[in-house]
Amino acid sequence: MKNLKDFNSKIEFVLTDIDDTLTTEGQLHANAYTSLWKLHAAGIKVIPITGRPAGWCEMIARQWPVAAVVGENGGFYFRYAQKKMQRWYSVEDQAGQISFAQNRNKLDVIQLEILKTVPGTAVASDQFCRLMDLAIDFCEDVPPLAKTEVNKIVEIFRKHGAQAKVSSIHVNGWFGSYDKLTTTFQLLKNQFKLSEEEALKKCIFVGDSPNDEPMFKKFPHSFGVANIQEFISELKHLPTYISTKKGGDGFAEIANQVLTAY
Repeated sequence: MKNLKDFNSKIEFVLTDIDDTLTTEGQLHANAYTSLWKLHAAGIKVIPITGRPAGWCEMIARQWPVAAVVGENGGFYFRYAQKKMQRWYSVEDQAGQISFAQNRNKLDVIQLEILKTVPGTAVASDQFCRLMDLAIDFCEDVPPLAKTEVNKIVEIFRKHGAQAKVSSIHVNGWFGSYDKLTTTFQLLKNQFKLSEEEALKKCIFVGDSPNDEPMFKKFPHSFGVANIQEFISELKHLPTYISTKKGGDGFAEIANQVLTAY
C-alpha cells in the first residue's frame, strides 16, 4: 500500500464505507462530518457504500451532504434530489415488483441456527429497519467474538446458499447476486451517466474491512483507513493507499489529500 501523499489525481466522486471508516468507535465525529461538507462544497460528490439498513439510508440520503447512498451491501440505492427520494432495489423482478417475503423466511431459518449454534452472537440492533439482509452482531453491542466464531457464522449463511460478508462489526447475509460493487456501478450509470470505465477514473473508494475487498480490487484509486491493517491477513486485494490514522480521523486525512489534488 502506498503513502497517502502519493495520491495527486483529480477526481469527482468519493465512495466511502461508513462503519469504522467515517466513524470512530461507533460515532461520527466532527472532523469526519466536516470533511463531508468540505468535499460537498468543493463540488465532489460523496456516496456512502454501506452495510447499514434502509432506515438509516433514508435519513443519510436526505440529511447528509451526499449525492446518494448504497445500502445493505448493495441491496439498493437511494438518492434524494429536487425534493424527491429516488429508490432502486436489486431484487426487482421483470414486472418491477419488489418481493422480500420469500428471502426473509429463509433468513429467519438461518438466524435461528446461528443464534443456537454460535454462542455470543446477537441479531444486530438495526435489524428492525432492514429490508434485504440479516445482520449478525459479533462485536458492536456484544463482547467481540473470536475470528473462528465469525467464520462459523459465515459458513452457516453459505451452507444455506446465501451470500455472506464480514464487516468490522457484523456478518451480513442475503440472497441474490448483488454486492456493493455491482450496485455502485448501477447507481453511477443510472443517476450520473457514468460508464464503468469513466467511473474507475473519476471515483475513489475508502474502506476498512473485508466486505470492502471487491471495491479495493476494482477501483485503482482505493484507500484504506489505518485500521484496515487489522484485516490484512484476510485480504487478497488491498487498497492502493492507506492513511496514517484510523476511522474518521483517517477519512478526514484522505479527504484533505483529495481536496489538495482537486
